[in-house]
Amino acid sequence: MLPNPTLDQLQVFLTVAESGSFSAASRALNRAQSVISYTIANLEAQLEMPLFERSGSRQPKLTDAGRVMLEDARRILSDLQVMRARVKGLKTGLEAEVAVAISVMVPTNATVDVLREFRDRFPSVSLRLDAGELGTMMELVASGKSTIGIGGAVIKQDDSMVIERLGHSFMMPVASPGHPLAQIRRPLTLADVREEVQLVVTDASNLTKGRDFNVLSYKIWHLSDIATKHQLIRGGLGWGGLPASLIYEDLQKGRLVHLDLDAYEQGEYPIYAVRKLSNPPGPAAAWMIEAFRDRLSQCPDRVDFKAAIDVFRPDENQLAAE
Repeated sequence: MLPNPTLDQLQVFLTVAESGSFSAASRALNRAQSVISYTIANLEAQLEMPLFERSGSRQPKLTDAGRVMLEDARRILSDLQVMRARVKGLKTGLEAEVAVAISVMVPTNATVDVLREFRDRFPSVSLRLDAGELGTMMELVASGKSTIGIGGAVIKQDDSMVIERLGHSFMMPVASPGHPLAQIRRPLTLADVREEVQLVVTDASNLTKGRDFNVLSYKIWHLSDIATKHQLIRGGLGWGGLPASLIYEDLQKGRLVHLDLDAYEQGEYPIYAVRKLSNPPGPAAAWMIEAFRDRLSQCPDRVDFKAAIDVFRPDENQLAAE
């Protein structure tokens, strides 16, 4: 008789394999560990092959057959999610509420424009807006707290998530005009910045825990949010990277200066729309994604951005006079 595993058995199998243990799978699925073990045993009996090696290790390890079956299980469950999403999309009308997580890396003017038009187009739809740094946006979407996320820093690829690139923003290393780095009249080296305090935002999410981005100094101040980082850099307490859209006026008015630092990975910073495969956006959320795509695709390209940096960089004669 041909094996006929159930979708539930495949889901349990996938959860055990991805979580690394039967106990972790029981917590993730909110079931007793004995039920998890029984389900896996029944699946192995149907397939007439072991999926996990249980001897010699406290943690279950996939057999060669288990690794092959894991890919099949993942594909079957992914196809089921697509089917469920299509059904939900066909049955769902206009949402009562759109929950969106927007990264601070998204240009502020684009966010304001999109939300203003959203308010006018969908007056009956409530909006719940969360803002966050780095991986927070993805965690909010993955947990179901937000329907869609708009931002960058897609740290972890996940088959259960739909990720679409919408456009880009820019990151720039900056300091206040009176900062020692701003007084150096040549391109900066790593040796120049190593002993200067760098202000770094610490992400509240687990996705980027233990990971640093563009951290070059030995002296680091960790901050909880980018707004505080912005104010401290303007106050001369350190240097660091900030979104170009956030500091455009500061650069124009000379409250901040761009640092010519090749070691800092600056320039184009991709912005994505993120949603769960099993939770397709309704009409209002789908419109919002496309509206952000339109705004962000109109951002200047990298050549224009570099030209803008040259405009904001103080003239050497002016610096000498000061």
